[in-house]
Amino acid sequence: MPRPIQATLDINALRHNLAQIKASVPDALVWAVVKANAYGHGIDQVFEGLRAADGFALLDLSEAERLRQLGWRGPILLLEGAFETRDLEHCSRLNLWHVVHSEAQIDMLAVHKTHQPHRIFLKMNTGMNRLGFVPQAFRAAWTRLNALPQVDEISLMTHFSDADGDKGIEAALRIFAEFTHDLSGERSLSNSAAALRHGKALNVRADWVRPGIALYGSSPDYPVNSAAAWHLKPVMSLNAAIIGIQHLQAGDSVGYGSTFVADRAMRIGVVACGYADGYPRSAPSGTPIGVDGVRTQTVGRVSMDMITVDITDLPQAGLGSEVTLWGLPQQASSASLESACISIDEVALSAGTVGYELMCGLSSRVPVNVLT
Repeated sequence: MPRPIQATLDINALRHNLAQIKASVPDALVWAVVKANAYGHGIDQVFEGLRAADGFALLDLSEAERLRQLGWRGPILLLEGAFETRDLEHCSRLNLWHVVHSEAQIDMLAVHKTHQPHRIFLKMNTGMNRLGFVPQAFRAAWTRLNALPQVDEISLMTHFSDADGDKGIEAALRIFAEFTHDLSGERSLSNSAAALRHGKALNVRADWVRPGIALYGSSPDYPVNSAAAWHLKPVMSLNAAIIGIQHLQAGDSVGYGSTFVADRAMRIGVVACGYADGYPRSAPSGTPIGVDGVRTQTVGRVSMDMITVDITDLPQAGLGSEVTLWGLPQQASSASLESACISIDEVALSAGTVGYELMCGLSSRVPVNVLT
């Protein structure tokens, strides 16, 4: 039989999350961000669940081409724009909108031969200090683009560095407003955190929002707010099974390095999942995990292929018991779903990372079941 581990993708949960985001940003258009192969979920798998979006945003031309092959005829935005001049040929062929964040990209457009002018999103750096024109150079970039016959409509955008934290977005908003107040073009400002936390404010919502992580059922500002607090449902669940049982006495250790030592008699379940499957090796003893729909915790180090969990107080657990690494157990009843959920965010926090990384890190060796 195959190794007892499986990821499950709930496409109805994806539809639900998109609807929740739309409700938080009334009248705004929504880019569904599907970069990194839809945050590890797979563009092919999520496409039907995100058809109600107004457009798709991503990084790679291959992903854009795949969306066109799947039948999407609406807007697609390249969030990092063109990397070299010939990329613009693909933008023309696939009718892609693309971000311009540097003078080099304007140079590419200036020498690009096209019969169809390009739709551009001009990016301002309002404090993230990754991509984008500094505010003082933004108007000159807009003026230069506006003069090019290769350019059609120019939209204006930025990306908030602190929408999920105490610093907030007010300073970035003031900068953006100051340097764009008299420039024409649609605006795109909000990521998941800004859309959910500040989406009711028209000046934040703007014309387009760009939700990513919230679509997939993870909170953009955990642990301040859980996914459940935002009424989001987990799209990805990772489940495995217990394949071995060990009985420990006080003083016995578990796993590599003997980092966990029992202080009492314990019963330990050995789970068919490890860091080669995408579970974080950095997850320490005490990371939350579910066995047969009941919360317990990991013990010892995460190995390549196995995790050990405490089932001392779970007498019903044994060989073959279902283990929920994150998300929902496959066997949970609708009445027990909330209590049985192991949030990907709490697993990530325990491991010192974020839910994004766990989603993107799911191994190709894990079979995936898609619920539509």
